[in-house]
Amino acid sequence: MKSKQLIATITAVLVIAVTLSVVYPTEASAQEVTPFPSREKTISVTGTAATQVEPDLLHLSFGVETQEKTAKEALEANSSLMNTVVSAIKSAGISEDEISTSSLNIYPVYESYQEKLTGHYKQELVGYKVSNILNVDTNKLGLAADIIDSAVSSGVNRVDSVYFTLSPAKHLQVKDDLLAKAVLNAKSKAEKALSPLEHHIIGVKFVSLSEFGIPAPMPMYAAFDMAEGMAMKSAPTPVFSSDQDVSTTATVVFIIGSN
Repeated sequence: MKSKQLIATITAVLVIAVTLSVVYPTEASAQEVTPFPSREKTISVTGTAATQVEPDLLHLSFGVETQEKTAKEALEANSSLMNTVVSAIKSAGISEDEISTSSLNIYPVYESYQEKLTGHYKQELVGYKVSNILNVDTNKLGLAADIIDSAVSSGVNRVDSVYFTLSPAKHLQVKDDLLAKAVLNAKSKAEKALSPLEHHIIGVKFVSLSEFGIPAPMPMYAAFDMAEGMAMKSAPTPVFSSDQDVSTTATVVFIIGSN
């Protein structure tokens, strides 16, 4: 009988102990474990690289504007002139795959007038204007003056821009070269800064590359009338290319350690 009472007492104690351990967790388990602070040491450095590059692409944008009483007449007149222009620049050495249409617009032209009786201003349709703009992209940089002169002499009455730039292939080549130099420049700066501190680079944590910096093309704007265009036959248009400054940066976070 006593043994049964002893077993019952022990069982009750165990049940109470288990219940308390569930309801009231121990102090050690209740405490939030604070993560061990990181001892990783880093240095952030921005490297730069720049160079001058000779352009290998010539871009020209020019066109023909015509105005007639009807849209059909304006388009026909424009098309006739533009066909002459295309033939002329092809004769100057430009191939058809170097020519593309930038825009073709047809829009009405109105003139404003004031009614004598009411004094109100009204608009009257006086015709239609057609504007056809061509782009020429070529690696024949020396033909810039010939292209402009031929185009204007054959009917072009607006020249929007002429500039020299980098072709996509050369752009990529220069970009890859400069990015590598910028990263090496960042590493060199970090090593020079760490040397007197008796630290050295042991790894790389982060790298951020900037966009390739190339100055916007400097277009030469011009407007011509037909009389000026004919006069240009005896005086070639002077057009010169120049080297372009290009640059890039790379920010590198190095992991460092003591010597």
